[in-house]
Amino acid sequence: MNIIPPWLAGKIIYPLHEKLMHRPTFSYLKELNQSQYLSREEIEALQFKKLKNLLSLAQKHCPWHAQHILSAGIDPSANTSLTLSDLQKLPTMDKTDALNHRDQLVWMDVPGGAFKYNTGGSSGQPLIFYYGRWRQASDAAGRIRARQWFGVEVGDPEVYLWGAPVELNKTDNIKSIRDRLLNQLVLNAFEMSQENMLRYVKAISSFNPKCIYGYASSIALLASHIQNSGKKINIPRLRVVCTTGEPLYPEQRSLIQEVFGVPVANEFGSRDIGFTAHESPNGEMLLMSESIIMEVLDTYGQPVAPGQSGEAVLTGLCSDAQPFIRYRTGDIVKLSDKIASDGKGLHVIEEVSGRSTDFVVKYDGTIMHALAIIYILRAIEGLAEFKFIQHSIDSVEVIYVANSKWDNKAHTQIESELKKRLGDKIKVIMTQVEKIPVEASGKYRYVVSHVPLPENV
Repeated sequence: MNIIPPWLAGKIIYPLHEKLMHRPTFSYLKELNQSQYLSREEIEALQFKKLKNLLSLAQKHCPWHAQHILSAGIDPSANTSLTLSDLQKLPTMDKTDALNHRDQLVWMDVPGGAFKYNTGGSSGQPLIFYYGRWRQASDAAGRIRARQWFGVEVGDPEVYLWGAPVELNKTDNIKSIRDRLLNQLVLNAFEMSQENMLRYVKAISSFNPKCIYGYASSIALLASHIQNSGKKINIPRLRVVCTTGEPLYPEQRSLIQEVFGVPVANEFGSRDIGFTAHESPNGEMLLMSESIIMEVLDTYGQPVAPGQSGEAVLTGLCSDAQPFIRYRTGDIVKLSDKIASDGKGLHVIEEVSGRSTDFVVKYDGTIMHALAIIYILRAIEGLAEFKFIQHSIDSVEVIYVANSKWDNKAHTQIESELKKRLGDKIKVIMTQVEKIPVEASGKYRYVVSHVPLPENV
């Protein structure tokens, strides 16, 4: 499979694309490559300089934040520096706040425009929110920098094992051309059938990427398929496999590394906050400190000591279109007080305990990433919360909490869309509840399948 010369894709096409989209991706990338080697003290000074600017914008354009900034006695315009203590005077916010007060949170006239987006819904509570060009640039530049840590440069060929309605099901010719011009090959993680995985292996071998990026479980499934086939995959140009979207378990890391023969680096982030952290070649999860302030709080909202587990509460320093300030993510992490072993001043996350998703199996035996189901349910306006259970190959259940927009049309839409995904012969059970129950472990799981995966996948 032919690729565009990497120098052309990376030095001309991609920068031109970002310029036309009014995203300062490459200017920010230049800043990141310099700031990552600042001392920890200098990094934190930079964070609070950006925080002051964010609070100033929020005070002017976001009434909900403005009220809290005023109540906290913070004056972003004052000729003094802000500190972590100042930030902690503000209340935390969560998805419910972001959902219920969106009109008072969004700055629609943000330079470059505000763009509507929604979360993957893996928490069971989908969120519609807005982001701007600055947030997009931060995410893109952060990922580029992380790839560069492993010797992957802009324009080098990359394979994406990915899946979302926008990215795949409604892909138009323009986007397909763009992907090819940027040397990006997108394979559908929602359709992991035996036949498709055979095709994926051939496509990846032919494309010979320098990086493979995708859901941790989907890449592990593909690696298992390759291992069980008894054949080796030949990708001489490959430098790293980057996983995202869910926890990367030790057995998955070992399997992927054994099959592909390169380091495996996990990414941490979310759609609402954006690209948050990435594993370095030394195996350390490094926070994108120039764009994110991370606090780790206990159940009472108090900071925990370094090395202790707590909820990741994040402030997105580039979230100007809809500021996420002291945002409770629901993810459990441990933040270290150590300095990165390679001399970077970025904060080190000792451990991430995120939420994982299962696979589901279609009526015809095709394996589908659970996010394919989540994307269907999160789009239903009448659902406040949901949990999907696949009881058998032909029976599924949606447990849901309805909101004021729920009607019978939503019921019909859910059944129709699930049958399109899983097969016309499946039975869809709808169960309305007041509250989504937790698992016996005390954890929430929002997609659960009791159907075993086919053998030798």
